[in-house]
Amino acid sequence: MPAETDLIELYSKRILALAAAMPRTGRLPAPDGTGKVRAPLCGSTVTVDLTLDAGRVADYAQDVRACALGQAAASVVGDNIIGQDRATLQRARDELAAMLRDGGPPPTAPFDGLAVLEPARDYRNRHASILLALDATLAAFDDAAA
Repeated sequence: MPAETDLIELYSKRILALAAAMPRTGRLPAPDGTGKVRAPLCGSTVTVDLTLDAGRVADYAQDVRACALGQAAASVVGDNIIGQDRATLQRARDELAAMLRDGGPPPTAPFDGLAVLEPARDYRNRHASILLALDATLAAFDDAAA
């Protein structure tokens, strides 16, 4: 188990700054799709509303009820989401999961800012919360397609 000092380092100033400056918060009045995902272990939730134009995100809002790590991930997603298609989001989600679980490289652009969460690799109980923003966005895409 990681030491307490490691846990303190995990919540770095950069992660806390991202969590505090989360963009695109709230809900959209008339979304094309909505996705809500809950991390069963910690109870964190993210709800995403989006509108699409030609298969790409035109507008986006997120309601994030998560720890600072989940909030930091949602901040990076919110900063880079406009104009992205489902395939790009799925790739980012897969790359983030591989980085956390398998020690893979950080996600590629435009979600390369998620590299700030590399120190969370050793905290498996936090992985689901970190993945919530991308999982909820993918669920919103699926809802829009349904």
